[in-house]
Amino acid sequence: MDDRSPAPAPPPGCPAHGSGGRVPLYGPEFAADPQSYYAYLRHYGPAAPVELAPGVEATLVTDYTAALQLLQDSGSFRKDSRRWRDLADGKIPADSPVGPLLAYRPNCLFSDGAEHLRLRQAVTDSLARVDARRLTRTTERAAAYLIAQFSGRGSADLLSDYAKQLPLFVFNDLFGCPADVGDRVLFGISGMFDGVNAEKATAVLLQAVSDLIALKRSRPGDDITSWLMRHEARLTDEEMVHQLALLLGAGAEPLRNLLGNTLHRLLTHDRYAHGGGLIEEAVDDTLWENPPISNYAAHYPASDMEFAGQKLAAGDLVLVSFAAANTGPALTSARQAGSNRAHLAWSAGPHACPSKETARHVTVMAVEHLLNRLPDVELAVPEDSLTWRPGPFNRALVTLPARFTPVEPVRGSATVRATADETAQPKAGDPAPRRTGLWSKFLNWLAE
Repeated sequence: MDDRSPAPAPPPGCPAHGSGGRVPLYGPEFAADPQSYYAYLRHYGPAAPVELAPGVEATLVTDYTAALQLLQDSGSFRKDSRRWRDLADGKIPADSPVGPLLAYRPNCLFSDGAEHLRLRQAVTDSLARVDARRLTRTTERAAAYLIAQFSGRGSADLLSDYAKQLPLFVFNDLFGCPADVGDRVLFGISGMFDGVNAEKATAVLLQAVSDLIALKRSRPGDDITSWLMRHEARLTDEEMVHQLALLLGAGAEPLRNLLGNTLHRLLTHDRYAHGGGLIEEAVDDTLWENPPISNYAAHYPASDMEFAGQKLAAGDLVLVSFAAANTGPALTSARQAGSNRAHLAWSAGPHACPSKETARHVTVMAVEHLLNRLPDVELAVPEDSLTWRPGPFNRALVTLPARFTPVEPVRGSATVRATADETAQPKAGDPAPRRTGLWSKFLNWLAE
């Protein structure tokens, strides 16, 4: 008698149903219920064959132990995407939506060995210089400004009006962006991740970062850009451009998703209704069950091998499913045992997120500021009407409509104005900056 459990059926709407083909990690079905897909993928074992976008094949590691093994084995698995065999062979469509986030850049995310250590050390040392008090002040200032834009209406989309913008405002300040550069940084990052004219948005971001570097070469300040520039790693201008683009883009998007997903959890789970220390708990629960980056950490085997039950050839694309690993049996047991930070939401190994404490601090502060200002905020639509953005990498809502009792908007105060980063203000003799972008409007508000 065979007492083995039958393999689960593919989720409804999954093109792999009955075909034995690769499981697609895109489309509205996957976005609506990714956990059903992860449950199905587990029947393959610790790793499974998937398709990230039409024509883009990969192996997805869904098991926690196997994921840790991959993330920590920099000898067997490499990060340089120039090793990606399918891309080198011309099998990846030129207009593939996943291409921009997988294509090689000369930064610490896509480097290995000594080069990675050099670039990574420059990043971690520079981020470590951010003072916690300054981070709190910057977050509170950005939160106050954004809430002031909608608090008098009694309703808002907490994604587009708050969670999407706040990380960009915080980063603009910490990186010392003047008005014109900051406007273009916000435009570039938003366009890249929203998929609206991504090519133009990327070009705008890279040019803005180049202009920021030129400015800091002649006028360094007390900011991450200047610290990175002065680091003993002696980064070239090209390396500076790509490190900054990585830090701004790869930092802002996950933080946006973490803030949005945490707000979603707070508004849809009654157990957090009493606030207080439960905000920290809500952040932890979100990182476990709804991490801002679901599937990423692209790696490439250095040689042919068998790993996690799958035969891999050198140059195959292998990704880690942080979302699947976090909700698998091994992590569920660890969580029940009280290991509340054992999740993989921040990745692990030499390429783990270098700013997880910063992201957590900003998220908690932003949520606290919103709930203190709008204590009766609630979801404005039925929860089951909310939709999630499609795609294999991110886990983020399309919108998060909320309603609340209208509150008189606050204005920029002298106290807030005095804390503004001087590098973000025009100096005597500078040409007048354009005052039509989001960052310029924020600077104007501070000066009121």
